[in-house]
Amino acid sequence: MSVSPLVWGLTIAAILAVIAADLFLIHRNDTREFTTRRAAFWSAVYIGLAVLFGVGVWLFAGGRYAGEYFGGFVTEKSLSVDNLFVFMVILARFAVPKHAQHTVLMAGIVIALLLRGLFIAVGAAAISTFTWVFFIFGAFLIWTAIGLVRGGDEDEFKENALLRWAKRIIPTAEEYDGSRFTTKRGGRRLFTPLAIVMIAIGSTDVLFALDSIPAIFGLTTEPYLVFTANAFALMGLVQLYFLLGGLTDRLVYLGHGLAFILGFIGVKLVLHALHEYGVSWAPDIPIWVSLAVIAGTLVATTVASLAAGGRAPAAGASTSNEAVDAADADAAATRDA
Repeated sequence: MSVSPLVWGLTIAAILAVIAADLFLIHRNDTREFTTRRAAFWSAVYIGLAVLFGVGVWLFAGGRYAGEYFGGFVTEKSLSVDNLFVFMVILARFAVPKHAQHTVLMAGIVIALLLRGLFIAVGAAAISTFTWVFFIFGAFLIWTAIGLVRGGDEDEFKENALLRWAKRIIPTAEEYDGSRFTTKRGGRRLFTPLAIVMIAIGSTDVLFALDSIPAIFGLTTEPYLVFTANAFALMGLVQLYFLLGGLTDRLVYLGHGLAFILGFIGVKLVLHALHEYGVSWAPDIPIWVSLAVIAGTLVATTVASLAAGGRAPAAGASTSNEAVDAADADAAATRDA
């Protein structure tokens, strides 16, 4: 698949324009909460844009690449659900007011997309030069899948080195100022806590990218499709956060489903590498099989989870409604102090 620099430039410009339009419309109503109704509308918009883009890929590049794009998009979208748990914890921990949550989440997603772009560029260069990289990606995904089945603290938020450095170096005000990232205090221009939250969200996403980037390279080796699938999945993640609310806690078997998907893609990568090295018995699994496995797994785990009736929130991870209430309560206490 040959993509000219012009198409790359237009695609990136279009993505930035959509994000800018989203933020502009939100800032017009700076004090309004991002309601479930608005989240549903914008979720439909982003999913519609993702589908339209996939149709465009099918028209201009053919069904094979369209299938790879849709497979990558669905995989990235499903893996991004884990991000929601951590977002909830971050917003509660930093006591982000309701009306500022959409803005800071969207800004954090922009940082995450930039960092993922770097990961994608490095990954694409590696796999185009060294076939053995597929073995590494495959083994890492299989190891990650085993870790998901065993369970762990992947939903916990831990401050990374970048965030600790930012909190130490950046001059920050103690209180929020609406949805602004900077404010004036005593004649000085300071960053608000919202800037720190933005860095926390963007840098924390890097940990999730370590799983998702190798996974999508197991479905397509086209950097353009990898980047656009990531972009559409991330852009719609903010709306998904407000739309799903506490539903994420009811998806009790989602972790097992994601583990199966990651394990499948890991095996697919290993088989692909063996196939490239001329091993006769190693098949190169077609994209339609991957799509069927991913879609079937997500449907089965979702239905099974809802039928099971959900579970209590994990330690350290509240539902979005609880996180929102805690954030507003802490913010009010700070103002009264």
